[in-house]
Amino acid sequence: MNKKPAVKPNNAHFSSGPCAKFPGYTLQALSHAPLGRSHRSTVGKAKLAESIEKTRELLHIPDDYRIGIVPGSDTGAFEMAMWNLLGKRPVDVIFFESFGKTWADDILEQLKLKQVRLIEADYGYLPDLSQADFSHDVVFTWNGTTSGVKIPGGDFIPAEREGLTLCDATSAVFAMEIPWEKLDATTFSWQKVLGGEAAHGMLVLSPRAVEHIENYSPPWPLPKIFRLKKKGKLMEEIFQGSTINTPSMLCNEDYLAALDWAKSIGGLKELIRRSEANLKVVEAFVSGRPWIDFLARDPAYRSNTSVCLTIALPPEKVKQLVRLLEEEGVAYDIASYREAPPGLRFWCGATVEKEDLKLALQWLEWAYYEVKA
Repeated sequence: MNKKPAVKPNNAHFSSGPCAKFPGYTLQALSHAPLGRSHRSTVGKAKLAESIEKTRELLHIPDDYRIGIVPGSDTGAFEMAMWNLLGKRPVDVIFFESFGKTWADDILEQLKLKQVRLIEADYGYLPDLSQADFSHDVVFTWNGTTSGVKIPGGDFIPAEREGLTLCDATSAVFAMEIPWEKLDATTFSWQKVLGGEAAHGMLVLSPRAVEHIENYSPPWPLPKIFRLKKKGKLMEEIFQGSTINTPSMLCNEDYLAALDWAKSIGGLKELIRRSEANLKVVEAFVSGRPWIDFLARDPAYRSNTSVCLTIALPPEKVKQLVRLLEEEGVAYDIASYREAPPGLRFWCGATVEKEDLKLALQWLEWAYYEVKA
């Protein structure tokens, strides 16, 4: 007999982006947003600068790295990095899921670079990182949001290197240790690990990246929204709270609330611990159940944020299972990414409560046997 669980999660939001709001979140947290004020006013710029400095403090980003708020979420931030930094050297692109492949396609088809090497692996696997040549510029994602595979550490990147490293870290930052000294351009967005609101990206540049921008002009025209220098110098104001375009002060206030919550629970160390504890909940559930498994079979590179699962059901039955859990109000938005193998994806970042995840997995087991029958 397949008994239906009696208790539902307090928060059924397991989407991999936008992600769950932090525990205890209310709209009252946004009451100090300077709505109706210009983002270029004293209060507007101060609020944006506050987000930058609190980001630096929480993530332990070196003082000589620039942090900017840019348009277009992580996609806009990473395109901005590629369009400004690539073109001088050959490029190695490491990818193991759909977003990394998007960067490879843009480098080949939009920037039309000729000296490009692709270092790739299929969903669920990590490519051989030792193949990367760091006399080239190297482009990669830290965490495969659509594959559940992460880069387990920065040892593969030499401290001394000729090329630049461009890292899309949007579902890794705030949940994994990021070796900033190994990265020259790093991007992420507010709506991922801390559950912020959409449309804003963060661009973090090393001193090496800044020097490159000031001394190199790419061969293609740069739209205004991508430009990072004026009269041969970095536009420092972007990294001090004067954004290229109009940001949402409401979204910025939401991000500040999430940063304050993160600090209040113990900062980065506690954020990582919570996310890794959530992964252990899923690992314990999967163990001993032959009908479910991780898409990333090797625990060494298994993501602790975007946890991707395969399930022993045909694709139509998987869709039915996802609909059933949504109708029951116990797990929203857990279908695998549209280009990934059919299955499930649970967000396990720090804003997800472990007890909610345990309850959702109980409902998942019930739903599996319901649709299987």
